[in-house]
Amino acid sequence: MSSTFVGMPTLPSQRGHGNLHAEEPFPQAATRELGNSQLRANLRHATHTIRDKRLNVVGELPDWEDLRQAGSDTKDAVMADLPAKLDEFEKNFTARGGVVHWARDAEEANRIVTDLVRATGSEEIVKVKSMATQEIGLNEHLEEQGIAAFETDLAELIVQLGHDKPSHILVPAIHKNRTEVRDIFLNEMPEVDPDLTDNPAELAMAARAHLRQKFLSAKVAISGANFALADTGTLGVVESEGNGRMCLTLPETLITVMGIEKVLPSAQDLEVFMQLLPRSSTGERMNPYTSLWTGVTEGDGPQNVHIVLLDNGRTNALADKYGRTALNCIRCSACMNVCPVYERTGGHAYGSTYPGPIGAILSPLMTGIEAEDNGSLPYASSLCGACYDACPVKINIPDILVHLRGEDVKAQHAASRVPTEMDLLMKGAEIALSSGKVLNLMEKALPLGRLAAGRDKKIKKLPGKLAGAWTSSRDIPAPPAQSFRDWWKKEGRS
Repeated sequence: MSSTFVGMPTLPSQRGHGNLHAEEPFPQAATRELGNSQLRANLRHATHTIRDKRLNVVGELPDWEDLRQAGSDTKDAVMADLPAKLDEFEKNFTARGGVVHWARDAEEANRIVTDLVRATGSEEIVKVKSMATQEIGLNEHLEEQGIAAFETDLAELIVQLGHDKPSHILVPAIHKNRTEVRDIFLNEMPEVDPDLTDNPAELAMAARAHLRQKFLSAKVAISGANFALADTGTLGVVESEGNGRMCLTLPETLITVMGIEKVLPSAQDLEVFMQLLPRSSTGERMNPYTSLWTGVTEGDGPQNVHIVLLDNGRTNALADKYGRTALNCIRCSACMNVCPVYERTGGHAYGSTYPGPIGAILSPLMTGIEAEDNGSLPYASSLCGACYDACPVKINIPDILVHLRGEDVKAQHAASRVPTEMDLLMKGAEIALSSGKVLNLMEKALPLGRLAAGRDKKIKKLPGKLAGAWTSSRDIPAPPAQSFRDWWKKEGRS
């Protein structure tokens, strides 16, 4: 059994790589996405539908808050003892015929998976929906190596055929409506009926026909995992369509790529998480398909079973005492469905595999706040707290967002010793507020601001990075003709 250190990271290679980086600052990306009215309509309909379903099924449980606390406590305990739990899982997974591989980053994980697929002689694989494989860019890497990867989850298939990127953790094609899906199928499925309509049942049948032969012929499948049970070496996947069950049982070789944070102490913990996850994600009391497998069983299912345990920046997040609870995430997407920012901008604006409120904290924690444009992600929030209220494991996302904003400011100061505009403004505020006389003198100059206002008595544009950003999306009322102090004195009330 290998010895694996998952403590305080010190090497740059331990930071996350792959599809974890914002390609442009969030405000710039969000501005572009806000111009897509069809996207906004699709998102509003989908998120409100899921949100309403979740509220109904959560309201049925009188002990919902107790379940949330139990889930939070369990995940906190795992993170406090993660090395031991991973070693325990490896021991039990290996004892039952599985093979464990450890990957420090996306590059190493992709190389391990590629070598395992090549060893089978196969040039095609089928995939179960997996955030971890999206994170490391596995599909793109396999394609470069001459290996074709076929997504079998309906939403992932839509994204893949549409040459698009996922925009939601649970429903990757949430930004597409059914008419757009029909058009993708007509353009990308040669065998599809040209008279295909946008009826959901017809679309599902078209996808089933397209994938059926792949299921029956595939020798290798790649999956993620929702849970890994340390006490038995068991892996679990929950899904709604049954495609995952086909991938997990039919091929000869099964390779699972899983983040190291997904481990749970024991099977008993599923009593809590199998109530929290379906209600928070799909608004269902129970997932239609729950698959659990433990190693290799002779004559039943895959006979060549592997798992790649992925770090890729997770130890970097674990080392942050304020942000490490982000690793408690069970990928339910409840935070996205209640977030006013996500509802209007969609997932693509975040750049990373992980969009929405959880992505705004998880991506910078895994890559480092200074990585590319990830420093802009913690500002992609109104701090309304709806995400915290919805989170089934009680991740305090608003607090972590504020913490990461502070880390971003520190990183900017470390990169440049020249005072920023914000530094100068705060210094000016300090001087003004330190003395009543100084504040009084500054107030006397306020009426001059009326010169910048138009006839409608509104200031529409101000110079500077900060003031300019403020007025780019809102107007400022013209200041009054006299300050409050002057009015008070004039009225003889001093």
